[in-house]
Amino acid sequence: MRFPYRWAFFALILAVPLPLLRAADEQNYTIAVIPMGTTHEYWKLIHEGALKAQAEFKAQGVKVDIIWKGPLREDDRDQQVQVVENFIGRRVSGMVLAPLDYRALVAPVEQAAAAGIPVAIVDSGLNSKVPVSYIATDNHAGGQLAARRLGELLHGKGNVILLRVQVGSGSCEAREAGFLEELAAKFPGIKVISSNQHGGATRDTAMAASQNLLNRFGTQVNGIFAPNESTLAGMLLALNNAGLSGGKVQLVGFANSPSFAAALKRNDLHGLILQDPVKMGYLGVKTIVQVLRGEKVPAVVDTGVYLATAENLTDPNIAGLLKPPQ
Repeated sequence: MRFPYRWAFFALILAVPLPLLRAADEQNYTIAVIPMGTTHEYWKLIHEGALKAQAEFKAQGVKVDIIWKGPLREDDRDQQVQVVENFIGRRVSGMVLAPLDYRALVAPVEQAAAAGIPVAIVDSGLNSKVPVSYIATDNHAGGQLAARRLGELLHGKGNVILLRVQVGSGSCEAREAGFLEELAAKFPGIKVISSNQHGGATRDTAMAASQNLLNRFGTQVNGIFAPNESTLAGMLLALNNAGLSGGKVQLVGFANSPSFAAALKRNDLHGLILQDPVKMGYLGVKTIVQVLRGEKVPAVVDTGVYLATAENLTDPNIAGLLKPPQ
């Protein structure tokens, strides 16, 4: 008995190796890049890095579509979870994700992996072994660097405040832990007089928390560490309002916004820990394409951590991290 013509045709198609069937599409990828939030300058630099990778692939004849979407604020876990789930439904080729909570984003990322969608994690860790790669700053080392800078500024003596960011942020919690551990190990003459307050994801919430801390400890504090953009911006405003700017209190922060360079020049900020978010976005997209092509990728990529001061702002490497070329 002979197969009808249409069944013979389908049988022939099924006999063709799957890679050949996909050959026409293998140079076309849709990659979702999902930041923690979309308001801070830092995340715009992640986006810039993703677009840099896209342009490189285009020059090689590879079509990579970048879809940039994330929650407005860095404390909206539910919205970020929903964004990931929506991209799973859209069957994107892969995702580059900066999880705002290292626990809450585990389930949707593992759901994506189960659906055959590879996920590269950037900036902040995730409590899962499913992601194809983790591309980020060594945030613990960044916190240690902040502690050393503040300890040197205070000559190993005095009282300091750590204004935390928010519970569940893996990157910031690592910075905070590194800061406290390094102070305790290297600067026993420095006392941490407050380390249990959180500034939150916006400048306004951070300023309110900073004002409360300064109202309580303003006459005692000698140094402060603010571990992200929102806490640093809020603390700068609070110090100015309290008449404690201009070096009366030594402030070290962790952020990449070019606006903080002016604060360094004014002596309102005395150390700025920098990351390389452009590199994170760039490598995130490159990694996903490599995985989709069946290539091996490193499980962990350290993108570096740097210290900016008023004295080294003109250094090309530091200037490039604060205001990378467009």
